[in-house]
Amino acid sequence: MKNVKIGVVGYGNVGKGFVQALNQKTDFYRKIYQLNFFITAIVTKNNGCVYNPNGISLDELLTVNSFAELSDVERPDWNTISMIQQAETDVIVEISSTNLINGEPAVLHIREAILSGKNVVTSNKGPIALHYKMLNSLANQNNVKLGIEGTVMSGTPSLRFAKDLLFPSGITSVRGILNGTCNFILTEMEKGLSFNEALAHAQEFGYAETDPSGDIEGLDTAGKVAILSQLIFDEKQTPAEMGYEGITGITVEDIQMAKKENCRWKLIGSVKKVQNHIITSVKPEMVPLSNPLANVNGSMNAIQYETDLLGMVTLIGPGAGRMETAAALLEDLITIYK
Repeated sequence: MKNVKIGVVGYGNVGKGFVQALNQKTDFYRKIYQLNFFITAIVTKNNGCVYNPNGISLDELLTVNSFAELSDVERPDWNTISMIQQAETDVIVEISSTNLINGEPAVLHIREAILSGKNVVTSNKGPIALHYKMLNSLANQNNVKLGIEGTVMSGTPSLRFAKDLLFPSGITSVRGILNGTCNFILTEMEKGLSFNEALAHAQEFGYAETDPSGDIEGLDTAGKVAILSQLIFDEKQTPAEMGYEGITGITVEDIQMAKKENCRWKLIGSVKKVQNHIITSVKPEMVPLSNPLANVNGSMNAIQYETDLLGMVTLIGPGAGRMETAAALLEDLITIYK
């Protein structure tokens, strides 16, 4: 049995989902993989740090309202960097707020963990979209692993599917529906709702944030395209460099026009390599109903890989959600330590 000590940076919706999922699957991982995962430290920007080198009770974590209620040791003197450097941990799970402008403070957190000789698992798109090549190179230099599965399609293993299984077939292009909020809104608009009415529904059901601009204006999808560009084609192109377009200009009339042409509007993110150049795109497209992407509705995501040997391969699955993202984090942990 291998013991793995986990330090967690960030304890919002995803953090709580991670604790819940780990608590649910701990016995299973012990039995199947001979891995004993336990959380020794959690640090947040506003609520301080809690630490127990022997493991924080997950049952308690799921029932308390604040760290002060835990029987474990609070460390009010520790900030995030202190925890990363000083806590007894083997791996840092970085799930702080996403920043697709410069990636901070998550870039700093991941760098410090790597330089401290610790593996890192993250679902945080910002540092990976903007600095994956640098961070992965740094991890290789320090003989640690960087797990990023949750950054593109949450728990649906789109990245591992590509790198571990499809890569030998020669991937020539990638395109997909990479934002569940936009896909839900476009699906609702097919029912006759206006854009604003569909957005209100998305917010009501928890698919859209109070400020949904990052989703509906295309930035979130652009960040995921930037990740795919680096991971599949080893080429860096930031969202700002590629340009992107969201779905705010789509009208009910547009939706009806697409129906008449046997198409559906989808926000499509794509990247392909032509000769020695990377071509990226994030924009709404009318997708023919004959394409599997046209039939991916609601909040679901999908990704298509065009390959030399297999042709087109489509993967469909959830692309967001607390438990779905937790599943991605656990996928990476299992991959690193099994």
